[in-house]
Amino acid sequence: MKTFLTTSVLALSLATGASAEGKLSLYHWFEYIPQELLDKFAEEYDVEVTMDTFDSNEALLAALKAGKMGSYDLAVPGDYMVKIMGDEGMLDTFEPGELSNFGNIEDKWLDVDFDPGRKSSIPYQWGSTSFSVNKEVYDGPLDSLSLIFEPPAELKGKINVLDTSGETLTLASLYLGIPQCSSDREQLKALNALVQAAKPDWASFGSDVAKDVLVSGDAAAGMIWSGFSAKARAEGAPIEYVFPKEGMIVWMDNVVLLKDAPNRENALKFMDFLLEPENAAAVTNYAQYTAGVKGVEEFLDPEVANSPESNPPADVKGVFVEACAQDVQEMYDAIWTNLKK
Repeated sequence: MKTFLTTSVLALSLATGASAEGKLSLYHWFEYIPQELLDKFAEEYDVEVTMDTFDSNEALLAALKAGKMGSYDLAVPGDYMVKIMGDEGMLDTFEPGELSNFGNIEDKWLDVDFDPGRKSSIPYQWGSTSFSVNKEVYDGPLDSLSLIFEPPAELKGKINVLDTSGETLTLASLYLGIPQCSSDREQLKALNALVQAAKPDWASFGSDVAKDVLVSGDAAAGMIWSGFSAKARAEGAPIEYVFPKEGMIVWMDNVVLLKDAPNRENALKFMDFLLEPENAAAVTNYAQYTAGVKGVEEFLDPEVANSPESNPPADVKGVFVEACAQDVQEMYDAIWTNLKK
């Protein structure tokens, strides 16, 4: 499990100084929602909003288990983590009729395996996880996860890897062609051997810096989320986002209603607010992923809508990270812990 990333609390209040009719407490990914949208909600509903951030799904789970339950109204876990949190009894439920914009959810994201019928969550943004390469450092083929796990000389010692076991080990499994959540000892040995052999070629483990190290040139290649790659390009990094022949991760982040939410009514208001197309598009324009909400197209910036990261080739394989059974997860945790030593 990752160490909980502590950040300063972001307190939003009305410029008039008027007392708020209520509060809303968010637990959110870093750099993933525009300040202007939080201000807009605070003003429209006269609600004081506070937000803490995390840098991985595992950090979110660890913090909630460590005593943060009851402190937050909403969190923003990835697909597989929604299921884990539901199984752990961390989520509250709501009825579709409690959200006037529930019908704005795109059909393909409505009845999902990790939350059938959307009883505890709404879609936030979706995208992919792969890696980007500095084309000025390496000018060879950009088509394989071998560039991360068995890199050429140009990239050795210049690679940043996401500090999240679910995504890093899933990409490694895709490269090896083995199933996720495998309990086969030989496959697990091969997975451990691959990442241990690759570790000396990696410069760093970092999720919150995944974009910055590519922009600064401190890394010549790095695992990265699609929107972060697009942001890095916009900031001048000479990179290309790779769609590997072995496959990539597809994910959806979701806003979940937490059990024992201290401000349940305001939490539902904010969920409904995020399902308005203009507001969902504001998140997409900022984060450069894709909304799971109908009607956002007219509000999207053209460079975001046409981003290569958001428009993968039709033949690329995408997989969701799976939630493993507890006994199997313990073996993957051991591989990860050993890797991070």
